[in-house]
Amino acid sequence: MKKQEIKKLSKDEILKNIVKLKKDLFNFRFQKMNSQVTNPAKIGETKKTIARLKTILQGKGNA
Repeated sequence: MKKQEIKKLSKDEILKNIVKLKKDLFNFRFQKMNSQVTNPAKIGETKKTIARLKTILQGKGNA
């Protein structure tokens, strides 16, 4: 997700996306341990997206 896309989301949508991405990250870790990862770069991308969502969420909480 791009920063501009994230800014358009509401707080509830951001929270739902964070939960979904954390589940995905959990599954990626298991796939990595079992050598079943098809795209290893997806792990880092997911972590960055979670961080972006949390950053935007904090900004919306203060506004």
